Amino acid sequence: MSKIVRVEITMVDLKPKVKRVDAIQSFVSQETPIVVIYDSDGATGTGYCYTIGTGGLSVIALLKNSLAPALIGKDPACIEAIWRDLLFITHATSVGAITSLALAAIDTALWDMKCKKANLPLWKVAGGARDKIPVYTTEGGWLHLETPNLVDDALKMQAKGFMGAKIKIGNAHISQDYKRLNAVREAVGDGFEIMTDANQSFTLSEAIRRAKMLEEFDIAWFEEPLPADNVGAHRQLLSATSVPIAVGESLYSLSQFKEYLAQDAVSIIQVDVARVGGITPWLKVAHLAEAFNVMVCPHFLMELHISLVCAITNSKWLEYIPQLDTVTQSLMQIKDGIAQPSNVVGLGVDWDWKQIKQQAVLSETIVEGN
Repeated sequence: MSKIVRVEITMVDLKPKVKRVDAIQSFVSQETPIVVIYDSDGATGTGYCYTIGTGGLSVIALLKNSLAPALIGKDPACIEAIWRDLLFITHATSVGAITSLALAAIDTALWDMKCKKANLPLWKVAGGARDKIPVYTTEGGWLHLETPNLVDDALKMQAKGFMGAKIKIGNAHISQDYKRLNAVREAVGDGFEIMTDANQSFTLSEAIRRAKMLEEFDIAWFEEPLPADNVGAHRQLLSATSVPIAVGESLYSLSQFKEYLAQDAVSIIQVDVARVGGITPWLKVAHLAEAFNVMVCPHFLMELHISLVCAITNSKWLEYIPQLDTVTQSLMQIKDGIAQPSNVVGLGVDWDWKQIKQQAVLSETIVEGN
């Protein structure tokens, strides 16, 4: 039996290439913890997570002080047992974003190692349901952009074969959102999907009002219309509109997703592998959604989610927001709006360790015997 003998923790701060503004925040930074796990057989696995703006140092502290030391001596093949043990260690801080992010960095590293030992890519090890997925873009739909810019980007991506684009909503008055969406719909025509995202900015009454407006444009989904912890309000909203309601990026456990599904409060699940605690719980959420006949369209992390959406049968879209370009050596393969998972063994993320070393803002190592 092999055992874990070393854990390396690094954090890089990735600055977005474009300005990203939604109804509640502006993304000025992306702190990205990276974990490398070594076992006694000489195998390695690399995992990661992210924060928007701040919080990365808190994730690193949890990894360094509590979780990484607990890995030493464990059998890396026992991923489920390790995940449960680490969750129990952090039971006083669960369920929550910082704990889930730290768990995700470790869990994805263990899955990377598992795939490497099996000599298979993640999308096959995790299920192997399909070898491609349609992509929609978010990068040109930010709230601060003027309407002509929204139209130009949607047309540009449509010409590249993309079949959908997300437009951020949440302007002060409904008429402003209407004008933006109307301009994009007129430009791209009826066959191009438009997704909308309010980033939890509305009250229930305002969300119902805006949903009525969205129906006019045959919107693919209304994302995070309300605070994510209000399941009942989402159920009321869903019953009041024909627009699909998408939720998930701000949920941090299988149980939270269970409540949405059991109460018929969601149309599309947007589970985020980092925020839910890793690949292990991500797959559970996806299979739970399948039991309720609900599609999965994950949030962010396209470089990792490409393999996961291709592992399951109930996936529909992959969100295009480049995240790791400056610390990887090759890009995700997209042709005519269709993304393909990497067939390289492991997660399929081609890390550029020279760049990671240069961009690292801190590094820590936990080894056997310390």
